[in-house]
Amino acid sequence: MDVEDVIDALYGLRPEEFVAARDARVAEARRAKDAAAARRIAGLRRPTLAAWASNLFVRRRPKEAERLLELGETLRQAHRTLDAGQLRQASRRQHQMITVLARETAELAQQAGLPLTEAVRHEVEQILHGVLADAQVAAEWAAARLAKAPAATVDFTAVTPEILPERPRPPAATASAPARGTKSRPAKPDRRTRARRERVNQARAHSEEAETEARRSQDALSRAEEAKQAADARSGRARDRVAELEEQLQGAREELREATEAAGLAGTAVRNAARAADKARRTADRARRELDRLTEAADEA
Repeated sequence: MDVEDVIDALYGLRPEEFVAARDARVAEARRAKDAAAARRIAGLRRPTLAAWASNLFVRRRPKEAERLLELGETLRQAHRTLDAGQLRQASRRQHQMITVLARETAELAQQAGLPLTEAVRHEVEQILHGVLADAQVAAEWAAARLAKAPAATVDFTAVTPEILPERPRPPAATASAPARGTKSRPAKPDRRTRARRERVNQARAHSEEAETEARRSQDALSRAEEAKQAADARSGRARDRVAELEEQLQGAREELREATEAAGLAGTAVRNAARAADKARRTADRARRELDRLTEAADEA
């Protein structure tokens, strides 16, 4: 058994089909005495609706997915170097691309028969932000094997290009050159640069705090989504059972009607037979009495 192929196939299924298919493959691996494969497959989690839709997008739109991955590399590089020009340009592309890709993901899900609610669409956007911000998340997304939104979805919007420190400017032409024979001292950061750096630090702290809260909210949303999926599946099974029982009840009612009609006909037949038997007995009695009379008369003669 090729476990990688099995995992790819499972995460290509709809969420409600996942558990039964996974359990079947686990049983297959156990029959083949492949304990390692059985353990790995058994540990797979059913994807949330947002994760399933994201996996669907990666499979159906590989070129667009590749462009998002490339943008993520650019953004992460710009963020590391605090390159204001590169970050400003990439940030504009980031918001435009996430809006477009989230809409396309929702359209694909709609076409597949699983429309996304507003909350699930927001979760899809969070996944896309995570792809841009984190290389590990990007790798999981690119493999189309997401089971839930990543726990760490960091965005770059808190550190905007407007608050980044400007690149050092070359000294003005009128600046006086250092006296011959003296060593030049590195210029201290001016007040504006220090203030900008302080704003960057504050923005980073604010981003981390916001991310912690977003993580908690996202986890709560994922748990609620999983609970809803489980409840929907249970409700579906209950509806199927009710439909089955109603069909059986309808069949039982039809059988009862037929049996009642048959019982009525049988009752009529019994009554008719009873009347015929009574009439036959009376006729037999009369015939026996007549025979007795004739016998007596013959004896007397």
